Amino acid sequence: MVSFQVFFNLILPPIIFNAGYSLKKRHFFRNIGSILAFVFIGTTVSALATGFLMLILTKTFGMGFSMQELFFFGSLISATDPVTVISIFTELRVEADLFALVFGESALNDAVAIVLSNIIDGSSEFLASSPSVYAIVISTVKQFLYVFICSLLLGCSIGCLNALLTKMTSIHEHPLLECSLFVLLSYVSFLLSEVLGFTGIVSVLFCGITQAHYTMNNLSQESKMTTKQFFHMISFVLESFIFCYIGVSIFVANNQKWNYFFLLFSLISIVAARALFIYPLCSLLNIRRQPPIPPRYQHMLLFAGLRGAMAFALAARNTSSENRQVIYATTAAIVLITVIMNGGLTCTVIDILGIKHGSGLVTERDGVDPSPTGPIPTPSLAPSGGNPFDKSFLPRKWYNFDANFMKPLLTHATPSLEQTLPPFCLPLARVFTSNRQRACFLPHRPESDDNLLVETSPAIV
Repeated sequence: MVSFQVFFNLILPPIIFNAGYSLKKRHFFRNIGSILAFVFIGTTVSALATGFLMLILTKTFGMGFSMQELFFFGSLISATDPVTVISIFTELRVEADLFALVFGESALNDAVAIVLSNIIDGSSEFLASSPSVYAIVISTVKQFLYVFICSLLLGCSIGCLNALLTKMTSIHEHPLLECSLFVLLSYVSFLLSEVLGFTGIVSVLFCGITQAHYTMNNLSQESKMTTKQFFHMISFVLESFIFCYIGVSIFVANNQKWNYFFLLFSLISIVAARALFIYPLCSLLNIRRQPPIPPRYQHMLLFAGLRGAMAFALAARNTSSENRQVIYATTAAIVLITVIMNGGLTCTVIDILGIKHGSGLVTERDGVDPSPTGPIPTPSLAPSGGNPFDKSFLPRKWYNFDANFMKPLLTHATPSLEQTLPPFCLPLARVFTSNRQRACFLPHRPESDDNLLVETSPAIV
């Protein structure tokens, strides 16, 4: 059977990296505030609520599970899987904002679930020695923020380093070397984070987002296509392998103990815990959010909470005790049940909720009135910047800094640093300005420029 180390060190990193690398940036950043709320607040509430509900149910029926084991189960089972529902969403071409919310949450909450499960799983001694629940909560929050932020910064730094390397060298003339360096440096972000005691999955996810935003602009056309196709293929193959492995392991694994009451309680708890954060959090977000998250989106977000590879891999990490074997078997069963039931009924639920998709996806801002006698209108979305809500608060604050400093520094974007930085930074700006950027600002005068200037100078004056 595949070991826990193989899952976390070889199988999951390419899947998580592809989630960040293939991110649809426009709609993702348009909904970034809501997505981050779902990822951080929602995943944490879901994990704690699941653990608390399981604690009540197991104590009521006399099951011998400790509080730490149940909250560990709650943290790992709170990670949703994007593969099945997102593949259906892509095929049906559902509304872009719903797609961004579901994909953004499922792509990023894996990292939060890993950090939470690591903290809870390694807190036995602290829980036994700490005299105060308040001290436990404060310490957990501090550790979570430290690990998550350090992992994020490390992944972004590796991505920026690769972008700078591809910009300032001529490696684009050797596509094979360029692609190999791209893949290896991306994997280095995972390994380095694990060596330093951070979370490699968080690092590789944000490395993928950074590479897509900066490094891809510096790659040759051949390398752009190769890296996209490679990570898409390897992610699909590994995800398929994991689901096949989960199905087979239920029947052949020796480290599983079945408790059907525990499984039933788990299914009830994860649905209740997800509803506990979806509806209240959407109500709070809708106070300031424009456009608001409609009820049909909220129902679909609740239904789209499939569990997958990440939950299974976390549960497989430790099966030394009988209770951990019950958690492992229960997690595998929940993955199969949610994939088969929720994934199989997604199309039906979309129709029942009246969510627009395919040729029927014509929004009010498109200004198109579909006529039964005319051609079917092509679904279109307002271009970025055409809608005042295309950029939420956080992207608006980041946009100017990114356009004036980060992109000119890490890519061949224009205007270059020589044009955007103050004059006293000119020596540094020259070092990080590529020849391609300078070529865009070389003076180019046609033969008639002198005559044109002479003729128009009176009018200018």
